Amino acid sequence: MSSDIEEAAAAVSAGRLVVLPTDTVYGVGADAFSPTAVNALLAAKGRGRDMPVPVLVGSWSTVDGIASRVTGEARELIEAFWPGPLSIVLPQMPTLAWDLGDAGGTVMVRMPLHPVALELLEATGPMAVSSANRSGQPPAVTAEEARAQLGASVSVYLDGGPTAGPVPSTIVDASLEGPPRVLRLGTLTGDDLRAVVPTIVG
Repeated sequence: MSSDIEEAAAAVSAGRLVVLPTDTVYGVGADAFSPTAVNALLAAKGRGRDMPVPVLVGSWSTVDGIASRVTGEARELIEAFWPGPLSIVLPQMPTLAWDLGDAGGTVMVRMPLHPVALELLEATGPMAVSSANRSGQPPAVTAEEARAQLGASVSVYLDGGPTAGPVPSTIVDASLEGPPRVLRLGTLTGDDLRAVVPTIVG
C-alpha cells in the first residue's frame, strides 16, 4: 500500500474526509459507518439529508452484506458492469449502523473501475462517497478542481490524474419488486442495460 493510500485510509478511520479519483469523476469520501463523518461530507458539499450519500465498495461480495435483497436481475447488472459506471439502488440491510441521509431504507452502491479507488476501499471497507464538488457546481475531473471547491474541508486529496468524466455513472433502481428501472442515464446507455436485462424500465 502506498504512503498516500495509508494516509487517506488513516484519515477515513479518524472520521475525516478524503478526495479520491474514480472512473467517472472525483469523489469526496468518508467512513460510511460514521454519522459525524457523513454529516461533514454533506456540509462540505452544501447538500442536505434529502440527497443521501452513495456508497462505494471494493468487491461484488460486499453487496450481500449491505443489501437485504439482491434480485437476479440486479445481480446480472452488477456482474456485467462492476467494476464500472453503474450505481444501483438496493434495499439496505436494516441492521446496518449507518446514517447516509434520508434514504428511505435504500442504499445506492457502486464499485468503481479505478485502481486508486479500489486500493483505498480495500483498506477502508465501504465508503460514503459523493461527487467532489459543491452542490450545484460542475463535478471535478481533477484533484485540483476538487480542491478549488472543497478546500480545507478535506484532509487528504488523492491525485490519480484526470478522470474520464464529467459524465456520471448510470443509476438503476433495483430496490422494489418487479423489473429494475433507470433513474439516470450516464456513461452506460439504455441499450447497454437492455443487452443484459431486456425488461429494464426506462
